[in-house]
Amino acid sequence: MFKNLLVALAATLGLHALGSVAAAQAHPGDERIIAAREALRTGDRNRLEQLAARSDPSHPLDHYVRYWLLVNILHRPAQPPHEEIADYIARHENSVAGHRLREYWLKRLSEDNDGHGFLRVFAEHENPSAELRCLAWRARHQIGDPTVFEDVSSQWTTLVDSHEACEPLFQAGAAAGRISEDLLWWRFQRQIDSRSPERAKITAGWLPAAQRPSSRDIDQVTGSPAQYLDRLPPNFAVTRPGRELALAALTRLARQDALAAHVRLIRINDRLSHEERAYAHTVLGHHGALSRLPQADDWYRAAGDAAMTPAQRAWRVRAALRNENWRQVTHAIEALDDDERQLPEWQYWYARARAEAGHADEARAIFVRLAGQTDFYGLLAAERLGNLFLPPPADSPVRAEDRARVLADPGIAAALAFYRIGLNVEAVREWFRAVRGRDQAFLLAAAQLALEHDLYDRAINTAELADPNANFRIRFIAPYRDRIEPQVREQGLDLAWVYGIMRQESRFIVPARSSAGAQGLMQVMPATGKWVAERIGLRGYQQRMLNDPDTNVLLGTSYMRIILGELDNHPVLASAGYNAGPGRARRWRDQRPIEAAIYIETIPFDETRDYVKKVLANAVVYAALFENRPQSLKQWLSPISPAPGG
Repeated sequence: MFKNLLVALAATLGLHALGSVAAAQAHPGDERIIAAREALRTGDRNRLEQLAARSDPSHPLDHYVRYWLLVNILHRPAQPPHEEIADYIARHENSVAGHRLREYWLKRLSEDNDGHGFLRVFAEHENPSAELRCLAWRARHQIGDPTVFEDVSSQWTTLVDSHEACEPLFQAGAAAGRISEDLLWWRFQRQIDSRSPERAKITAGWLPAAQRPSSRDIDQVTGSPAQYLDRLPPNFAVTRPGRELALAALTRLARQDALAAHVRLIRINDRLSHEERAYAHTVLGHHGALSRLPQADDWYRAAGDAAMTPAQRAWRVRAALRNENWRQVTHAIEALDDDERQLPEWQYWYARARAEAGHADEARAIFVRLAGQTDFYGLLAAERLGNLFLPPPADSPVRAEDRARVLADPGIAAALAFYRIGLNVEAVREWFRAVRGRDQAFLLAAAQLALEHDLYDRAINTAELADPNANFRIRFIAPYRDRIEPQVREQGLDLAWVYGIMRQESRFIVPARSSAGAQGLMQVMPATGKWVAERIGLRGYQQRMLNDPDTNVLLGTSYMRIILGELDNHPVLASAGYNAGPGRARRWRDQRPIEAAIYIETIPFDETRDYVKKVLANAVVYAALFENRPQSLKQWLSPISPAPGG
């Protein structure tokens, strides 16, 4: 476990080697830091010790050399120097390096089965990761803490996606009878209803032998759920495993074809308990809503008051919303947990539902509360009150004393130094910790400093931390406009919309690269770039050209133009298509005209749904800044036309 973490760290540190060498030539004081980073990557402890001995307190990254040395030592089988590690953490308590060294130390203590030592160090940890929380439970179990399984059971509903470090503890608890069969079956069903159903096999293995389904049966349930249900023996419901596997097969089938799952539920409905039928209808409602089936609303009602996950509760609202069943929208939102109910989307739709029911004053009061925000639903609520988005005022000035505070901050200095030598991952960590919990004036000064260093993503994010409803000229910067605007005009696109896309895609980081492989300012996928280059006749195209801003914007705006034309020239469909693909955006329409805001709220991909809302809100703000006149979000939200054949 620890070895894998060290390998990952070394790989991360090596990502920016070329930039680091170039930067070192311009900043000789950075040479020692770069050399230490390289020594960590190669595992050269002797070199790290030599470099650590040449301390340079004037350098903002000086303490990282000893940090990397201690990480290297922790990786080795010999007993680590606990006092030296503890001393380093005490001296760098509030630094990224101190925080991360504590995490590496905790993982090593866990590997060494030092439960008491782990818990002593863990007690000083702030905001531990999911993995460390699992290791802490294991340490408590190791030292004989009798209350550990009470804590685990009380948090069980939050542990479906728990870190694998928890699994030995869960297995031990199940074997000792401290984690009940009911909890294990609950976990099994939630894991079956996921993108990784194979994890359910692990949970099933913790059940008592008499209750444990075979690996072969689970494979059939997940691989061929329809066939499994069609071949159920007449007496399948006699045992709990028989019923649980039938429910699991219904769940897997519902993820593929909710209507087919409903037909099979009808066949076995009378052999299930009331609670099991309610669970099955909850699953049907959820996946039917994700598939935009009108029956989803009815399935949810058939589930009654069955316990639901947050996602199932949210999609109960969306199922009713897609049908424009405003009474059921009201009921479903009122059934949300308190925190869920306060989210802007549910406040907005609740106000809409109350207005549809004739409660205009109640709806207006909610719209007034939302209208103070400049997010998607805040803008919509404002327009419900007759207010357009006005050109924002000038940003608040940065005071000299606040700028001085930022320049003197060791975390900011470390972040800038890491950026200078090309270690951007480490730089972001330092910046994030430096601005966390800081006052508004400090944050605004830090955002301004980031902007001066062309750190556009840090400038935007930090200004939003300062005030998400102010400082628009930092939060909505428009870099490279002299290079981007001509291409946008050539494509006949709206400049505000393009910047809205770009801000959401890359935060204007030229070499940005997503986990999926999208690259550059407009996050163009390599396959998409190649296809668009062929479509527009761009000769000599190579994938590396995606990191050239001009080529990236040419391909990105050309793609926007193509999919806009294919998707009814509708910016909502095109925005969804840019993120998730035009085919999906097309399939997400209805068989009748649908309100664009309802289309957006019922996009089945969380990422795309959030993306489209932010892109359109971005576009409104950019338009106000570019045109210096009031702007309407609703102008982007004309009704979505029916799907073909609708």
